[in-house]
Amino acid sequence: MKTRLFFGITIIIVMALMAVFAPFIASNDPEAMDLSAESRLQPPSAEHLLGTDNLGRDVFSRMVYGARVSLSVGFIAVGISLGIGVFLGAVSGYYGGRVDAVIMRFVEVMYCFPTLFLIMIVIAFLGPDIVNVMVVIGITSWTGLCRLVRAEFLTLRERDFVHAARVQGVSDMRVIFRHILPNAMGPVYVSVTLSVGAAILVESALSFLGLGVQIPTPSWGNILSAGKNYIDYAWWLTLFPGLAILIAVLSFNLVGESLRDMLDPRLSGRG
Repeated sequence: MKTRLFFGITIIIVMALMAVFAPFIASNDPEAMDLSAESRLQPPSAEHLLGTDNLGRDVFSRMVYGARVSLSVGFIAVGISLGIGVFLGAVSGYYGGRVDAVIMRFVEVMYCFPTLFLIMIVIAFLGPDIVNVMVVIGITSWTGLCRLVRAEFLTLRERDFVHAARVQGVSDMRVIFRHILPNAMGPVYVSVTLSVGAAILVESALSFLGLGVQIPTPSWGNILSAGKNYIDYAWWLTLFPGLAILIAVLSFNLVGESLRDMLDPRLSGRG
């Protein structure tokens, strides 16, 4: 467990540093094109560590800036999802009754639509833009968090410390967010960590399909999409972005699974 956690956190830190210091790490402008024959589709070399694409752009620079896009989408989208899911789940679990029934019916309606399909529909109306991608992923992926928080609140609302707060005349909102919510966040941390990896994967899929981050802005998904037409003789255009997506999603999953094992007493003895 400690090995998985260390590996996952290390990779996440490396990606975060790449995103923050991209202008200093990337040796070339990620959008600068060189259409001369000797500069296009060049394999990895000392001058271009990961080669160049069909427009003569440096793949290493585009990968570094692509890390900034992927992490931004992952964290912001999950932040939006966390805000919606935690609020609705807390209100639903605390009040119960008709409030719970209305919110849960809405959640069930949302579950009827495949997430990626729903995202594609919304983006088709709003247009493919990085901000739209963040917002759409966030507002379509909160249902799992909502049900998780609701389940925790249904258990915690009957505890003695909650009854004591009510007897003292503490307002419902204060009971929810000051007393119950901090005790319900353990499983949420695990879900959020896993959701960041899922959001990165969704963004990459949308960009690959041309519905996400648009060229010339670099994204691992659109780099991979551009490389599929040259896979027979420019293998680096698909290998490196594909590995980046794999490693990014894997690292968040490893951290999430490690947190789950740490927070669950039944799994704490596993290695």
